[in-house]
Amino acid sequence: MRARGAQVTDLVVLVVAADDGVMPQTIEAIHHARAAKVPIIVAINKIDKDNANPERVHQELAAQGLVTRHYGGELECVHLSAKTGQGIDDLLTTIVLSSDILELKANPDRNAIGTVVDAHLERGRGPVATVLVQAGTLKVGDDFVCGHIYGRVRALADDRGQGVTSAPPATPVVVSGMSEVPQAGDIFQVVGSEKVARQIALTKLTERRTTEAARDVAPRITLEELARRAKEGEVKELSLVVKADAQGTLEALLSALQKIEDPVVAIKIVGQGVGAVSDSDLLLAGVSNAIIVCFNLKPTPAATAAAERAKVEVRYYDVIYKLTEDVERAAKGLREPTYRQIREGKVEVLIPIKIPRLGIIAGSRVVEGKVSRGGWAKLFRGKEMLHEGRISSLKHFKEDAREMPAGQECGIGLEGFEDFQTGDTMETYRLEREEI
Repeated sequence: MRARGAQVTDLVVLVVAADDGVMPQTIEAIHHARAAKVPIIVAINKIDKDNANPERVHQELAAQGLVTRHYGGELECVHLSAKTGQGIDDLLTTIVLSSDILELKANPDRNAIGTVVDAHLERGRGPVATVLVQAGTLKVGDDFVCGHIYGRVRALADDRGQGVTSAPPATPVVVSGMSEVPQAGDIFQVVGSEKVARQIALTKLTERRTTEAARDVAPRITLEELARRAKEGEVKELSLVVKADAQGTLEALLSALQKIEDPVVAIKIVGQGVGAVSDSDLLLAGVSNAIIVCFNLKPTPAATAAAERAKVEVRYYDVIYKLTEDVERAAKGLREPTYRQIREGKVEVLIPIKIPRLGIIAGSRVVEGKVSRGGWAKLFRGKEMLHEGRISSLKHFKEDAREMPAGQECGIGLEGFEDFQTGDTMETYRLEREEI
């Protein structure tokens, strides 16, 4: 629920009790808000109680990376009491001002669109869904599509259970009129007619069946998968959820991980906790593309099965340096490899030669060093470099050759270039991967 809430909201109000301080569920909420990249306002509640200690809350929040204005940070924070009403107006004012600064706006004069926050089967009303309207105005009688379900709004109820006829943006309502219970997180959208709704729903149903069929063979989120994405330019950080058997062990583990420095790949701790891997950990790892690393914990059949279903990699360790070594190795694997050029030789083009199926190659003489098939070359015309690319073919007379030394004549083909002229020169080199 916290993950879904963070995904659909524009502004998170993090409520912390002044007498209890930052609890595990508070930390979990912080992690989900960060994963969703949603701005946070802190509301410290119960300041009317005798044992209230707001200063301790500020310190504990700072330990989680949330530095409030009271401590010189940028995070808005309000002290309040839900029981006496003290500070409620300040909180509402802060929310309104933050909304203005973030320019949170929605058009009420369009077809409604929102997100299903929860759904269930209710006796007497059938399938119902709690929908947060995000744009437009939802009205009774509207035709809608929700995932692979379509229908017509039969009734609306507000957050107090009272019947309403319409719901403007930023309003949660319970919607009746569905043929079956939708999934939490599905997009709820009003369309022009029942016919259009039916067509869209049929398309969504086909897509859903295709996705479910592919899910069984979908790759898990593994370190190898992250390395593949890094090579394609998709990821430049290694996200981790860290679990340990005790709080002291967890603190030592986090301290060791924080000492790992990498100039290219950021190591990001998106979640942490004590105890076995939970469904919440798997959900957080899934939405953050993170790996779960566990120390001094044993895998359970239930947790292993849940991780397989969620396509999340969970790694277990009992020696701390093995864990940090794996993380360091993973970070290095996520880097884009760097190469340096090792000069091999110099070539002079004598005459362009047309070869069937190969195109035009350069009839050349090796002046210095050597030239190797599969190596690289820079082609110059005078002092101007016209092309740089891989040597795709190397021939000595009609035979393929692996390399040709100085003083020999050969035919050289370059990938993506055929405009050779007599007098052109080439500098050949190989690429050598630099050690990380």
